[in-house]
Amino acid sequence: MNKYRRFAILPVAMLVLAACQSGSGESPSESQAASQGATESSAPSESAAAEAPVCESYTGDDLLGRICEAGNIIVSTDPAYPPQSSLNSETGEYEGFDIDVANEIGARLGVTVEFTDPPFDAVQGGNWSGRWDMSVGSVTITETRQEHLDFTQPYYFTPAQMATTDGTGIESLEDFSGTTVCVAEGTTYFDWLEGTLTLTPDAGEVTDPPADITSTTLPTDINCAEAWQAGRSEFQGWLSSSTTVQGAIDEGYPVVAVGDPVFFEPLAVCFDILVEDNDSLVESVDQIITDMHDDGTLAGFSEEWFGGLDLTTQE
Repeated sequence: MNKYRRFAILPVAMLVLAACQSGSGESPSESQAASQGATESSAPSESAAAEAPVCESYTGDDLLGRICEAGNIIVSTDPAYPPQSSLNSETGEYEGFDIDVANEIGARLGVTVEFTDPPFDAVQGGNWSGRWDMSVGSVTITETRQEHLDFTQPYYFTPAQMATTDGTGIESLEDFSGTTVCVAEGTTYFDWLEGTLTLTPDAGEVTDPPADITSTTLPTDINCAEAWQAGRSEFQGWLSSSTTVQGAIDEGYPVVAVGDPVFFEPLAVCFDILVEDNDSLVESVDQIITDMHDDGTLAGFSEEWFGGLDLTTQE
């Protein structure tokens, strides 16, 4: 199987202290977006680099070629994770850091982006059966996921942050020993608590979880904070990205961040590894990510959505 599967951690200085189809057939971009629950974004913006969009000159007979011919690309995202991605109830449009990144990739390819929001387990497991072309949904690169997905280089990095609620008396990572910690289903946070996290070697140091810690799961990360707000007390800790934890604090949830990040997640655009002719698409998007790092576009998006923090670099 000829798969791309490459990524590269960028050698950079950290600017924050505690920031986290089958191979044949038609591209999903050629199907009706409405049948997939997709929401169409605005047309490619003029903010793309001065170079001509990829599709302007691409003539390959593969997935990228079909996307260029159709003029649109289906992108999965997860709107349960503001400020990375959320659905604005007033406008009916997706918005957030991941949404801006996806739209900019579409602009530099020269196509319109249409969003769909499948369950995360369906994304990370691969075998998308042509329902979407790529995912821009803050997917962490792990060795296990590389068995099912092709990844670009990371477009940003987030710290995994432990948190508690008011009144627990927990003030350090060690204080979580013997407690129950809430995480979202199918996440790297669950893997860390269970001792099965398999980040790639270049991802950096991973702190060991406290002894005798127990995990419990809810469908999405923010559900843990919502449970506390509703008065539930069956768990004493919460592990999520620092961005999600800080977002919950900013929204008035009874959440307190505890200690330093326990690991840093390299987050990348991913593709279904079963699509045999997606190499050109993966390579083109990876180059676009490189260009967006180099020209400051990613840093600008990060600072806009993450309170002035540049999460696009890692120590």
